[in-house]
Amino acid sequence: MARSAPASASPTRSLPATRRWEERGKILGSCRVSPPPCPALRAGSTTARSSPPPLQPRYLSQEAGGHWDLVCEQKGLNRATSSCFFAGVLVGAVAFGYLSDRFGRRRLLLVAYVSSLVMGLVSAASVSYIMFAITRTLTGTALAGFTVIVITLELEWLDVGHRTVAGVLSTTFWTVGVMLLALVGYLIRDWRWLLVAVTLPCVPGILSLWWVPESARWLLTQGRVQEARRYLLCCARLNERPVDEDSLSLETLSKVAAGEHVVQRPSYLDLFRTSRLRHISLCCMVVWFAVNFSYYGQSLDVSGLGLNIYQTQLLFGAVELPAKLLVYLSVRHAGRRLTLAGTLLGTALTLGGRLLVSSEMVAWSTTLAVMGKGFSESSFTTVYLFTSELYPTVLRQTGMGLTALVGRLGGSLAPLAALLDGVWLSLPKITYGGIALLAACTALLLPETRHAQLPETIQDVERKSAPSSLQDEEMPMKLIHN
Repeated sequence: MARSAPASASPTRSLPATRRWEERGKILGSCRVSPPPCPALRAGSTTARSSPPPLQPRYLSQEAGGHWDLVCEQKGLNRATSSCFFAGVLVGAVAFGYLSDRFGRRRLLLVAYVSSLVMGLVSAASVSYIMFAITRTLTGTALAGFTVIVITLELEWLDVGHRTVAGVLSTTFWTVGVMLLALVGYLIRDWRWLLVAVTLPCVPGILSLWWVPESARWLLTQGRVQEARRYLLCCARLNERPVDEDSLSLETLSKVAAGEHVVQRPSYLDLFRTSRLRHISLCCMVVWFAVNFSYYGQSLDVSGLGLNIYQTQLLFGAVELPAKLLVYLSVRHAGRRLTLAGTLLGTALTLGGRLLVSSEMVAWSTTLAVMGKGFSESSFTTVYLFTSELYPTVLRQTGMGLTALVGRLGGSLAPLAALLDGVWLSLPKITYGGIALLAACTALLLPETRHAQLPETIQDVERKSAPSSLQDEEMPMKLIHN
């Protein structure tokens, strides 16, 4: 899936310190520049949440920066491609969140996958820097699309008992992709072929949509009863469950749809029209900002670990596996709210602990960094699951789009906070940890959703519907009786 399937690579790799380029009969001169992060994480990867340390020039087989003369005075364009990508992510989170609430999850998911594939391949074939920057922006927009749609479509087909395990399990594939990226980046040094390699996994994703149904919950809120009934019957046959024709009759489902057919055209303003939705939206915006801000901040702050880019990428990916197990156990027994607050608190404490460790204590610094990355990843997994359960079906994608927008804004500001070390060396860690601590307190203000039904309408949210057991859930999906 996509919590972030997320990232971007840049072909504009920097030059070795004293290398001289000759191109088109012109000497570009010697420049001393700092190598940018791994290209796989700047343009074609689906792991948009990671930002590894600089890649050493000796690892490169092709200096694409010289290909477009992005050296000396133009070396700042190296980082501009990353900014373009994240600008696209911001736009995509808002656009796809709104459009999928209006036109359906499955249709917009297909658009996102196809757009990601096309734009990724066009990026690899770019013949100019302008072309590359534009295609990376559009790629970011598309990647944000299936990042916010997949988890919602998945949860809308599941009952309370299976939402947790499915939500955590799906993000585990993200973690596997993060670790595989280290291997792919190590084996493929040419930036064009690296972009192709990390874009091609969109192909099986597109093919898999043949078996992915539209959300029956969303169809009922749109009054499309016959389509919803067809998918529900298909689901019953697939699970070998006996079907009660009365419970899935058009008359019964029409009554259900009539009670849920409230918002015809969702709007972002609807997220703030009522007191409870306004409270949820504001709290979620704070939490999402902090989760992204601290996650990216820790991914950037890898100084003193003594590892190269591939080792760091592999280590940070591997630590996410036990983090998933921690989330699974915690959300089942402690609930979503306490898990989210606890993981954010753990992130803040590990950042604070690194302030107390001297630069000579490399082992301790590495241990705390890995623990912090694990806590940060746990909060990322939890916030996706938690947020999708807080919003009603008629506004779920719109709400996810808004919170993802604010989250990406936090991720974009994380590199700027890292520059605060010029004011005071410890200030970036204090900033990351302080924001995480604030979000931990804010998360406690959100309502718990463990064992709660997914709200369908704004009225459901305002009524604070929260059944105490799994048997109390009376959703359209539960109309398939044993």
